[in-house]
Amino acid sequence: MSELLEQIKSVVGESGLLVGDDVRARPNEAWGQGECPAKAIVRPRSTDELAEVMRLCHGAGQTVVPWGGLTGLVNGTRCEPQDIALSVERMNRVEHLDENAGIMTVQAGVPLQTVQEAAQEAGWLFPMDLGARGSATIGGTIATNAGGNNVVRYGMMREQVLGLEAVLADGTVLSSMNEVLKNNTGYDLKHLFIGSEGTLGIVTRAVLRLRPRQPAVQTAFVAMDDFTAVYKLLNHLGVALEGKLSAFEVMWNNHYRLLVEESERHPAVLPPTYPYYVLLESTGSVQEREEEQFMEILGELLEQGLIADAVIAQSEGQSQALWQMRDDVEAFVLALYPLSAFDVSLPIRYMEEYVSRVEKSLAADHPDARMVVFGHLGDGNIHLGIGPHQDKAAIDCIVYDNLQAFTGSVSAEHGIGLEKKDYLDRSRSDIEIAVMRQLKNALDPAGLLNPGKVL
Repeated sequence: MSELLEQIKSVVGESGLLVGDDVRARPNEAWGQGECPAKAIVRPRSTDELAEVMRLCHGAGQTVVPWGGLTGLVNGTRCEPQDIALSVERMNRVEHLDENAGIMTVQAGVPLQTVQEAAQEAGWLFPMDLGARGSATIGGTIATNAGGNNVVRYGMMREQVLGLEAVLADGTVLSSMNEVLKNNTGYDLKHLFIGSEGTLGIVTRAVLRLRPRQPAVQTAFVAMDDFTAVYKLLNHLGVALEGKLSAFEVMWNNHYRLLVEESERHPAVLPPTYPYYVLLESTGSVQEREEEQFMEILGELLEQGLIADAVIAQSEGQSQALWQMRDDVEAFVLALYPLSAFDVSLPIRYMEEYVSRVEKSLAADHPDARMVVFGHLGDGNIHLGIGPHQDKAAIDCIVYDNLQAFTGSVSAEHGIGLEKKDYLDRSRSDIEIAVMRQLKNALDPAGLLNPGKVL
């Protein structure tokens, strides 16, 4: 074992340093694939330990790849043999929950689901939610500015963070553990680290903003005859539900048909003959009142023909079954493997034309590949699954070159990592990228933190 690893072991203890087979047992690619080739995995238990590890690595010129729950899909945590992986998995405590103020202080390794359950037990809601809630960590969701299912009402992860603590490349601890919503005292430094994917500093602790819990949940799955009706429905519900619309998830016919007809993994709650389907959810405080309003609004929209067909969940179990269908990523991975998955955003008015252009390009250049489309859409985000194929670079170009014409973003919520680094200039100007480089050089001039990612 090298002198550096011996020094690190003296800081984190025997159980805090993994080498050999214990390292190779961890994945190195998105979707949990591959064997990690890093020279070691370091697992500190506290900010002090993590900071001391970074001081040692900085002094030795050692590159470090920060790890959260390893649920990212853009290879933002991939290691090379010369790297050390630094995992926050043992920094997993909920430190404080203020039930009066609605704030929670947590360590970076706490799983998202643990935060959700702690908030619920205290009568509050932590609204950030995604399919990998059981594995994704708070530090990772902050580092990637994760989105998820409730962005249309509550915003991205950035909107859930009041303050944070981060360790810089040289081991300096920068603490901005603010607990108030309004703090207008100069630069808000936490935003340097939210969405930076561990390239500027390692998030170690955070102060999270909780929201009033809304126990009355109304869920429906509706079918639409055309895309114009889809965004008319979104606009109408935004007003009619008085700001209570919390989710607006759209499936194109190709995705819904794969789930219920081809794979038969889910029952067909509506006939698989409509071009678009929407899973929508509204949350409020009084069940009887919210249910009456929800039923009345959907009934009127059915009579008007804006909605072609609908099923309304009558129980929590039925609601969960609808969400399980939406969250079933495994279905299209199995059907389209080997595939490429894309996470893009663009103005809703352009989505139909954009998807059509991608489909035409695929039909012309890759006739054996097919595409499924679904996404949050209420916040301008859609996901494309394309496969099977053997030429990822060519597929990437089709998706991103067509996107550029609509001023879209190559990453809506998953980040850049390694997968999208070559396409960053499709969504960011030369000046923006230059300023990003200046920030990286200022905080990590030796390039030790998550080397090669994003920029």
